[in-house]
Amino acid sequence: MFREVARVKQKLETQECIGILKREKRGVLSVLGDDGYPYGMPMNHYYCEEDGKLYFHSGKKGHKIDAMHECRKASFCVYGEGKPVEGSWALRFRSVVVFGRIEFVEDTEKIFEITRRLSHKFTEDDAYIEEEILRSGPGTLMFALVPEHITGKTVTES
Repeated sequence: MFREVARVKQKLETQECIGILKREKRGVLSVLGDDGYPYGMPMNHYYCEEDGKLYFHSGKKGHKIDAMHECRKASFCVYGEGKPVEGSWALRFRSVVVFGRIEFVEDTEKIFEITRRLSHKFTEDDAYIEEEILRSGPGTLMFALVPEHITGKTVTES
């Protein structure tokens, strides 16, 4: 059902893809938007090793939320900043695309726990994190992308 990487020599192994998902802080989540147009937006994410899901937090209303309620299929693309290719202007970087379905998280304790984990990708200031959870927690929507297919590759600009 899902396509494989066309240039097999550039393909990344699954564990390497997961490492990139864990390490990188941001990516682009794409959903099926209004009138069938793709709608992609930059998002912070957290990859949970325990259940293999990608978690996101958001406000409770908007285009993205409406689109996810209408169609649960989504993709998420992450890539590193890359490294210069010696003697060239080009960069070599690795990218990962996750295809899956959205599920909404209803358990408040899980929402707060995943929010803490996601926040630790950006700061180790636990007091700040707890203050933000108290202030913003009730207005936060959490959802997960449940992977059905993960693919990655090394890309060299040309």
